[in-house]
Amino acid sequence: MSTSIHPFKLSIPSSTLDDLQTRLRLTRWPDKETVTDWSQGVPLAIIKELCEYWQTKYDWRRCEALLNSYPQFTTTIDGVEIYFLHIRSKHENALPMVLTHGWPGSILEFRHVIDKLVDPESHGGSPKDAFHLVVPALPGYAFSSKPTEGGWDYRRTARAWAELMQRLGYADSGWVGQGGDWGAHVSASLGHQAPKGLKSVHMNSIYLEPKKEAQKSCQDKTGEERAMQLDRHRDIGHYGYYTQQSTRPQTLGYGLSDSPVAQAAWIYEKFRDWSHHDGNVETVFSKDEMLDTIMLYWLSNSGTSSARYYWECELDSTAWPIDLPVGVSWFSGDTTYGPKEWCERYYKNIVHWKEVERGGHFAAWEVPNLFVKEIREWGSKIR
Repeated sequence: MSTSIHPFKLSIPSSTLDDLQTRLRLTRWPDKETVTDWSQGVPLAIIKELCEYWQTKYDWRRCEALLNSYPQFTTTIDGVEIYFLHIRSKHENALPMVLTHGWPGSILEFRHVIDKLVDPESHGGSPKDAFHLVVPALPGYAFSSKPTEGGWDYRRTARAWAELMQRLGYADSGWVGQGGDWGAHVSASLGHQAPKGLKSVHMNSIYLEPKKEAQKSCQDKTGEERAMQLDRHRDIGHYGYYTQQSTRPQTLGYGLSDSPVAQAAWIYEKFRDWSHHDGNVETVFSKDEMLDTIMLYWLSNSGTSSARYYWECELDSTAWPIDLPVGVSWFSGDTTYGPKEWCERYYKNIVHWKEVERGGHFAAWEVPNLFVKEIREWGSKIR
């Protein structure tokens, strides 16, 4: 089995971008919703405005240049080619960290924190805050290859990340893992597996089973009620995407693969619903930034394979027994929550716990300065 690592440079053919323009121009739109809010999904006028911008003003080559400004690589692990960024700090003693995104995110979730973590002195920190960063794309997400067999859940992904860090030479010096959404699941699984060299994990998403946890005695009644309220909120109006992707991802994928508008709406809705704002998602994400991530899904045709990750991961939980040091930062606009008392049932050594007032599900993207502050505080306790 080859363990070689290959440099990668992104270059999307102009014909692919021309095809996108044609598809956008020929879109057959549905009729307008019969409500005046978002209760039926993304309103027609809003998605039309986004797609008009996509067609007339958006510049993919700008995003392509951004990605090509980072050191990009691929390596094949367990039959899947993993695409990743590997950005080393100028400080040789920097702490290696693997950052893992989720759905509908991408490696671009970390675009605003990379420099701050690698070069802390230029961003209010000191050399002791420096990290070497490894930022891989999940299997089946752009631009990692798509698994051709079943079994690629977050536990198998965690094993692949451990192998990746081994190949990069970090297993002997020690490394850490961080993630949100599926990245939190991968990080929790890493902590549970405790592969060679792993010192600690940090999560900015918490996935527990509120109904199960609430059956046990809990002193934190306020935290317990908050968790139950968020759980009810998701069950009532925001869980359809999960049911579809975890049960029939292939059926969903035909629309996502064929229609750029379908792919855009499917992702844009989550950017709006899961981030922390006053009702206007563009106060936290620009159109260009949202379309950058949508483009990664479209150009790699990974709508189906990314949705299939839900089908593979039958356990939607970060409640794995972890003996290694654990850091948790919960951002108040997120859609899931578990009080510290619940987490302590699984994480035996919580060295950092913070409930942050601003930010949501995409914390590194939404509030990069607060995210970096959390990572530095956690890092200072495990270096």
